[in-house]
Amino acid sequence: MSDIRKETMEKIRNGDFTCSKELTLSMFSGKWKVVILWHLGVEGPHRFSELQRLFPKITHKMLTNQLKELIEDGIVHREVYPEVPPRVEYSMTELGMTLLPIIQMMYEWGEKRMEQLKLNIACEGDTPDCKTAKPNEKG
Repeated sequence: MSDIRKETMEKIRNGDFTCSKELTLSMFSGKWKVVILWHLGVEGPHRFSELQRLFPKITHKMLTNQLKELIEDGIVHREVYPEVPPRVEYSMTELGMTLLPIIQMMYEWGEKRMEQLKLNIACEGDTPDCKTAKPNEKG
């Protein structure tokens, strides 16, 4: 299996994963991976500098490391175009695209949860937004 990080392969060999969900989560481990995958999967290929602009708080080193791991896991493809200066694009692989429905569900869950939490915060201050809340949504 060449399309997986050595570290992950060792965990599989050693039986360190107690269930297959841990393998799936290891593909997402890292603060930025899910959002990188979402942008590549939904918007298509991006250059490194475009990804940096999308995430102004990410360091160059962190973005490089996250992309490297995604490439090693066979989820992201790095294409170097023979131009001067060289152009490099990152895109989702076929395997990576199979993760997109999971990422989309995570996004939708997060959107709904964020709305609930914002409503709870608004209700703490007894704002007009609170009056539109259903009694069971508070708390």
